[in-house]
Amino acid sequence: MRHVSFVGQNDIQLLHGGAEFFPTLIAAIDAAQIEIYLETYIFSSDKTADSVKHALTRAATRGVVVNVTIDWIGTGHLFSKALAQEIHAVGGGCRIFNPWFFRGIARTHRKLCVIDRTLAFLGGMNIVDDLHDDDDPRLLLPAPRWDFGVRIEGPLVATIHWEAALHWARMGSISWRTRWATFKEQRRSRANEDHGPMLAGLVVRDNLRNRRTIQHAYLKALGGARESALLANPYFAPGRKMRNGLASAAKRGIKVTLLLGVGQYKFQDVIARSFYPKLLKCGVRIIEYRKTQLHGKVAVVDDHWATVGSSNYDGFSLFVNQEANVVVRDADFAQALRQHIEQGVAEGVEVSLQDFDNIPLHKRMFYKVAYLIYKNFLRLITWGKSAE
Repeated sequence: MRHVSFVGQNDIQLLHGGAEFFPTLIAAIDAAQIEIYLETYIFSSDKTADSVKHALTRAATRGVVVNVTIDWIGTGHLFSKALAQEIHAVGGGCRIFNPWFFRGIARTHRKLCVIDRTLAFLGGMNIVDDLHDDDDPRLLLPAPRWDFGVRIEGPLVATIHWEAALHWARMGSISWRTRWATFKEQRRSRANEDHGPMLAGLVVRDNLRNRRTIQHAYLKALGGARESALLANPYFAPGRKMRNGLASAAKRGIKVTLLLGVGQYKFQDVIARSFYPKLLKCGVRIIEYRKTQLHGKVAVVDDHWATVGSSNYDGFSLFVNQEANVVVRDADFAQALRQHIEQGVAEGVEVSLQDFDNIPLHKRMFYKVAYLIYKNFLRLITWGKSAE
């Protein structure tokens, strides 16, 4: 298991929602001079997504190397092909991850962009409009989607670039020469480690060397917490180790608050609620966010550790999919993110143990059955690893 490798001297800007994220991303793409790597799970066909697509095609037309990775399931079979044709037509590159499940069930769920090896974006936001439903662009949300990204300058960009370039190469025919070049670049990026301000590290999840890295980062932060842990996520169905980490922190007096998205997938909500009673008994505070789609995957521990990324607290993100988070150790960044999460908590609905005391027996049984179906399905596709 690899630990987080931190580098200092970074400049990391928190971007809340598409209103802040997409104009910043598009401006950076329009300023690109050499190369762009962009990865996303969903690349939609709405007005916002079109503006990103047009920025990419403008860059390719003026000679910038454009490499776009989209997921076959997330973006859809037909639109993936159409988008790839448009980008190829202007000289860019577009690769579709795991079409027809040729590489098993795994998806690429990462959302990142690296521009000219000097600037990077990473977070939870797909290329989709804030007011459009993830699954059906024809459906409008009641309020802009609650999500986050970061804009990164500094030494960490080299690590993100290496990861993006390697992921792109793996999807094609990667030669031993390319493998050696990327390995040397990784060694150089690690050699730049220091202990300056705004320490940050990239944590990725894959099925090779980083199977549990993201979960381990969360568990280490929870294990070292001294006062509080604020965690927000849309899909809550973690394995035993993650649940125990939350419960253990709360039992030793840490103020653990979970802000969870509900309402998008009813079966997911049922699975999440099957965990509520035990966590509530241990002292974990649970808030359901119902204002709009909560899609942010963020956390703050003790006002000095924070993370923003693509990884949900479910079996797919923790044990199956390709994911990417950035971990930041900086008081100002953590405080800025904390304020957003606390605002989300204030807008949410708190869940209490009394709410479960009045639940009919048949509904409680349904919760248990839903959890058993989910647990056994994850055990099947992860060869039993999801129980961890």
